[in-house]
This record gives sequence, C-alpha cells and structure tokens, in this order.
Amino acid sequence: MKPELRAALAEKGRCDLPGVLLAAAECAPLAKTGGLADVVGTLPKSLAALGFDARIITPYHRVIKEKYASQVTHLTDFYIDLGWRHQYVGIERLLLDGIVIYLVDNEFYFGDRIYRGGEAEGEQYAFFARAILEALPRLDFTPEILHCNDWHTAVLPMLMKTQYAGRMQSRMQTLLTIHNIAYQGKFSFEFVQDLLGIDARYYTPEFMELNGCANLLKAGCVFADHINTVSPSYAMEIHDPWYSHGLDPILNAKGDRVIGILNGIDVEANNPATDEGIYQKYDVKTLEKKKVNKLELMKEMGLEPDENRLLIGMVSRLVDHKGLDLVRYIFHDMMGDNVSFVLLGSGDAEYESFFREMQNRYPGRVAVRIGFIPSLSKKIYAGADAFLMPSKSEPCGLAQMVAARYGTLPIVRETGGLKDSIHDMGGENGNGFTFKTYNAHDMLGAIRRAEGLFGNKPLWKEAMTDAMESDFSWKKSANDYVNVYRMILND
Repeated sequence: MKPELRAALAEKGRCDLPGVLLAAAECAPLAKTGGLADVVGTLPKSLAALGFDARIITPYHRVIKEKYASQVTHLTDFYIDLGWRHQYVGIERLLLDGIVIYLVDNEFYFGDRIYRGGEAEGEQYAFFARAILEALPRLDFTPEILHCNDWHTAVLPMLMKTQYAGRMQSRMQTLLTIHNIAYQGKFSFEFVQDLLGIDARYYTPEFMELNGCANLLKAGCVFADHINTVSPSYAMEIHDPWYSHGLDPILNAKGDRVIGILNGIDVEANNPATDEGIYQKYDVKTLEKKKVNKLELMKEMGLEPDENRLLIGMVSRLVDHKGLDLVRYIFHDMMGDNVSFVLLGSGDAEYESFFREMQNRYPGRVAVRIGFIPSLSKKIYAGADAFLMPSKSEPCGLAQMVAARYGTLPIVRETGGLKDSIHDMGGENGNGFTFKTYNAHDMLGAIRRAEGLFGNKPLWKEAMTDAMESDFSWKKSANDYVNVYRMILND
C-alpha cells in the first residue's frame, strides 16, 4: 500500500482497511428490480464482518421514502446545476443492519419510477452522479475507494479524473462492477454534454464514443482504476464480441484490470429452515417435509397434485436472452414426459402469450403467473423439484443459487455465473444439471437426465442434500473484493 495512504488510514484508526462507498441505482431491501440490488445490499455486510467501513449511496426513491422515512436523519442539502436546471440535493442518512446508507433526495428525479427509461433515465442518473460528486466533501465519511455499479454510476470515474482533477474527489480510487454489459447507457453526446458539461475532446473512440453514441459504460471502463464482473466465466466471455456488445476492444486493452468475482446470496434470508413465506419449513435433515411445499404449490397453482411427477419451476424475466426460445422449441416434447411445469415472470408479449397458451393446452400440468410476485417465487423455489435456467447469457444469476439452497436442483446452461455456480451431477461436486451448447435438444437432454435421477428417490435425496450444502454465501466473494480493493490501492 502506498505510504501516504497507509499514513492517512492510520490517522483514521483503520490500519490497512480502506473505506469503501458503493454507489448504485438500487439497493435491497430498500428498492429492488433485480440482482444489482441484492449485491449492493448484501456485500457491505460481508465487508463489515471483515472489518471494513463499507457504506452505500443510492437514490432516495419513493418506495424507500414510503417505508423508511421515519428512520432517516437529514445530513445536509445543497443545489447543483444540471443543464439549465438548478436542482435541490438532500442527503439523508439511514442505518440499516449496521450499514450506513446515504440517500440522495430529489422528488423530481426519484419521486416515481426507479428507472424512467430513455433520456429521462439518462437525466435521472446524470443528476445522481453529479449529486454524489458534490456530496462527497459534505459526508461524515471520506472513502478511499468509490465502488461504482453499472452504467448508472459508470460516468463517475471519468468526471473524477477530468472535471474534478486536483480536488478531493480525484484522490479516490475507483472500481466499476459490470453486472450486465448489455445495458450501457447510450445517448447522444449533445444530451450528455448538456447535462454534465463533458468536454468535446472526450467524445472519441478512445474515450466514450461508440457507434455514434456517447456510451457511459464505456467511459467508465476507460477511466475506472479496475473493472470487475459478477462471475469469472462472464469476465472471460465479455472479451468476446458475441457477449461484449461492442466493448471488447476496451476490455481487452485493460487486460488483467478486468476480473470476475462470483456473486453470493444472503443465506440467512434464503433459508428453508427459517423461511416464514413457504408452506412448510425444512432442512437437510428433514427433507421429507419438502414434498409438503410441492403438493401445496401444485394445489395453489391449479396443478394436479402428484409427488411422483417431476415439477419443473421457472422464475424469470420473459426475454430472449433467458433462453426461452429453447423452452418454446421443446416444450411439447417435455410435456410428453411425466413432468409438470410452473412459471412466474413477465416480459415480452410473445413469451407471455406462448406460456398462457401452454397453460390452456395442458391444464393441470402447466401453471403460469404473469407478473413479479416475490412471495410466490419463494414458494416455487421451495416447492419445485427442479429449476430451469437455460440462459443465452447470464452474468451471474442468483435464482439458481437460491433454488439450490432450497434443494430444488438447477438445470442450467454453462454460461457466465451459471457455469461457475452449478456443476453437473455427472462430475465432481455436482449440484445440478448442465448443458453446454445453446441448443434446445441439449437442454432437453439435461431435463431428461434430471427426470431419470428423480425416479431414483435415494439418489435424488442425496442430490438435494449436495445442492443445499453448496456454499453460496458472500464470504469468499467478500474476500475476493478485499483483494481487489488492496490491488487498486497498491497500483
């Protein structure tokens, strides 16, 4: 570690553990639309257990205000300029589960949806980035590392090293975590320049221009001190043009400054032994109780109750990259077997329509709920026998880990975090069923291998135990992040 940093930390009484501030658009349990929120809400707890002062800064979304307003403390307020707007910034402080969370308040930007879409969303998070930078000197905490997440905060490293050069913000090191490279924050340069005052010399392929747009994620990749993704396999994949959505040249140029760290899950919140939201609690010693969850789920969903029929569950956004074209292609073949199917999700109209049609065609065998219903998702994790995740690409995925935690054996394609977390029952440390190529019949083969094992109850019970005993905690991942933080500070 640099001597000047070591001295600064010693003065703060923190030895060699730097302060870390995670910046993100959402954070569980405050506001959540996907896995990003789970990561941001859980990682700081694991870092804190290792002695780090790890804090979060996130928008004060209306959903947070409605639930936590009585628990926050007003820290400071000020105004910033964003284009022609002169906007209020309030910084509220919330202590939740021992973690300090700073909430950026502005009713205009965060008073309705978490993500507005299009240029409205671009303006939302341009405001958020500027508010963070101006808030940093005003906080009761000076981090050594600013940990940015996805395109909504990716412009921060660029602004810190350009507009804030020589100021305290520029002395912080930055880590950018790419949770899904498909979402990049692409806008016209005129739009971005108007909001953030970025110098035109940075609108080049060397910095933030890509395919005629100002690309905020690219800007973050160029200027961040280090980059990580949410699984080792995905970190390798995004160097390939098929996965990178145009960012492979800059990622290849970064070399060993791009690494993968597999996400974990909150193993306390996802525990069938203590989960009040499922029909019947159970653990590895009382696996016979799991069938109560299966039968009750089948009843609730209008399926024919049959504990000897393999019940396959899916909880997914209904979009193309989740592998739903594969499911559609072999669905009738699958239903020719002794299988029932339950799905929860929403998304593209063509997939919603297809699964509704399958429910009508196979009454009592197929059940579909369109929407996002967290309470039902837990019941599916606990009640299904197997969990299908045939993704075309999957940076990390958390659902397969949650399913395994509940003894519901994942059936996954070997890509991204699915490959890193689920290993085929035919090999060492098996905790599910996998297939390699993006092919419908290869997927069907994995499903049928699951059917075959399901027919052998003692072996299936052993497989459930292996899945439940897989370590998906944040412990290893948190240590990996610690190593990255130290690497950044030693550069």
